[in-house]
Amino acid sequence: MLNNRQTKLLKIIVEDYVKTARPVSSKAICDILNCSSATIRNEMSYLEETGLLEKTHISSGRVPSEKGYRYYVDHILEPKELTGEDMLKLQTIVNNSSLMLDDYITKSMEIVSEMTNLTAIVLGKSSKDNCVSKVEVVPINEHNLIAIVITDKGHVEHKNLTIKENVSINDIKQTVDLINKMIIGTQLNEVGKVLEYEVKPIIARYVKQHEVLYNAFYTAFTDFTKESVTMTGRKNLLMQPEFNNADKIRDIISKFEDKEIVDKIEENDNGINIYIGSETEFDDDVTIVKMKYEANGEEGTIALVGPKRMEYDKVIALLEYIKENMKEGN
Repeated sequence: MLNNRQTKLLKIIVEDYVKTARPVSSKAICDILNCSSATIRNEMSYLEETGLLEKTHISSGRVPSEKGYRYYVDHILEPKELTGEDMLKLQTIVNNSSLMLDDYITKSMEIVSEMTNLTAIVLGKSSKDNCVSKVEVVPINEHNLIAIVITDKGHVEHKNLTIKENVSINDIKQTVDLINKMIIGTQLNEVGKVLEYEVKPIIARYVKQHEVLYNAFYTAFTDFTKESVTMTGRKNLLMQPEFNNADKIRDIISKFEDKEIVDKIEENDNGINIYIGSETEFDDDVTIVKMKYEANGEEGTIALVGPKRMEYDKVIALLEYIKENMKEGN
């Protein structure tokens, strides 16, 4: 553990480097801590010896190491009070009572991405608690229709279906009636099995073009239960000075486009969790701040991805605000 002056010194260096992206020199800190330059240099040398600071090649100043950021997050960090402007931007989403949970989360994270210049990722999935309450179909024309699934938690999913063959409205109606009778009350993640082993053997008796319709609805329900991924501000990360190397940019972009790597961002622990550099399993040069959410029968993960040089205090405050207001009915 650090003494009081060393703690203040590390806090100043981390927060100054986060703002400026420039190494911090002892001269810049003397007046703040009311100490001589020699005293500050000695303390900086000690922090460097303990692995909390690093010296750059281009300057005598220091920057936080991965270990330094971790110490800052674990022992020094305090959530920042949001500004009135920040609150106002988020309240336009919070106060929109017509938004479903997934829209509330997606739109909130779009705003947060814009505020922080970080990449926002939402990994959403239907909770096991969601059971099918009703299936409806809205025909658009002879080849296109919208399938709507309503759950007992009030969650609504819709999907555009394209049917290449001509199918009668009566066949569509019979299919929907049959599906409704057989899957109401079924958990969303179990619907595929019910369709395959219970609906499929029976549908041929009642519906002339059963195969075309069955395949369309099976695909729709499979898509409903898949984990969705929404990414906002992907370019934000690439605009940071840490990522001005062409090879590094290509590496980061390829990781964002790799579904298996992105899926690993899913968070299982409650609360807001911060993974720095080598802890992320994504890239040694980034930090990922993750939060698991559960509300209205749905669950998923919210994440912000950025350089280790991140406004941790502001990010924590923004995610806490989103989580608090999520419980109020969105």
